[in-house]
Amino acid sequence: MDARRHFEALLGHLENQMQAGEGFTLEYQAEASDFIRFNHARVRQAGKVQQAYATLALYQGERHGEFELALSGVSEDDQLRLDQSLQRLRTVLPTLADDPYLRLNREAWRSETAAGVATQDSAAAISQIVEASAGLDLVGFYAAGPQYQGFASSWGAFGWHAASSFNFEFSLFHENGQAVKSNYAGERWDAQAFASKLAFAREQLEHLGKPAHKLQPGAYRAYLTPAALEELFGLFAWGFSAQALATGGSPLQRLFAGSASLSNKVTLEERIEGGLAPAFTREGPRQPLRLLSAGQPGERLVSSRSAAEYGLLANGAGSGEYPLSLRMYGGELDEREILGRLGTGLYIGNLWYGNFSDLPAGRLTGMTRFATFWVEDGRIQAPINTMRFDDSLFDFLGPNLEALTREPELLLPNSTYGARQTGSMALPGALLSRFTLTL
Repeated sequence: MDARRHFEALLGHLENQMQAGEGFTLEYQAEASDFIRFNHARVRQAGKVQQAYATLALYQGERHGEFELALSGVSEDDQLRLDQSLQRLRTVLPTLADDPYLRLNREAWRSETAAGVATQDSAAAISQIVEASAGLDLVGFYAAGPQYQGFASSWGAFGWHAASSFNFEFSLFHENGQAVKSNYAGERWDAQAFASKLAFAREQLEHLGKPAHKLQPGAYRAYLTPAALEELFGLFAWGFSAQALATGGSPLQRLFAGSASLSNKVTLEERIEGGLAPAFTREGPRQPLRLLSAGQPGERLVSSRSAAEYGLLANGAGSGEYPLSLRMYGGELDEREILGRLGTGLYIGNLWYGNFSDLPAGRLTGMTRFATFWVEDGRIQAPINTMRFDDSLFDFLGPNLEALTREPELLLPNSTYGARQTGSMALPGALLSRFTLTL
């Protein structure tokens, strides 16, 4: 299926169906993805998913409704589905009340991007995974392929985005049941980069056979990998939402109010270039935003509804006002010097089951898992059993942040619920002078 041609055929048909006083927006999402599951370093399940969906929104004055429909990929059949959805919306809209915060972008904007649309060589990647992990108890999930997103409106807006990426999430299990978890993701598979990832995971796996080092609750020096930071950032990144800040519900409220601060090492941006997300939302073209600058609060994510309700200027953020391509600037820490700079403390590879223990105070809690190690004099000594952490982001991203690694790592979401996601984070690792474990 030619996704672009399919989308344009639906759009052209819909434009011809409009009646006086009506307007529409049409969102389109499609993918052609390979999904491969591994167990004991062998392919156990392989499949390919091709799917497309559309969301039609109809507007009559200040009234609006939307309908999501699955598509077949055959233009004639899908045009009929679109007509049926349009008739349902025409029946429903007269029964709805006016929307007081409806602020449609009626500009005739245009945005077209094609990020890494080259075909993924899944066969070569799978062959390397199987060969390189022979003899290991590797469990993993590989997803790859092109993704497409489109948007158009009856006011002349048109957006098209095509991107291709891969995401391989895997664990190496020790015979004692412990595991090292790792992830390799990007736009193009690099055999050398994967070999390096796997070699590092093997090195950690050897330490899992040692007796665990028992820790008492308390504060310890710690190094958090980019994957561990991703769990934390995923918890509070929605705090840049204009709606959350305006209603006092953001975990970053104290920062934007000026009653708390972060380290000047922390600079965070919502980017357009370099990410895999479209350069647009249904709100219009996205804007590059400096969310944090040297620890100081910057811009917030503002949708049209928040702009209307709180007297702000919209900047293309989606209705959820969540960053789509978050990037944190790196620092001066060389990856080869991580253990030496840590000295004695915790090497934390992953965190999970994260949640807020005190949202207004920005306190986060969760569990360590998957190869957290005790380090002495710059050398890994033993694994640490699962423990609970509880710490404030104003501490571990504030005075307790000693250094950041130089190169942020691209992290892609592993969720495939409904469809593969196009959001991303690019995060460095973080060396902390103290990180609090409670149980």
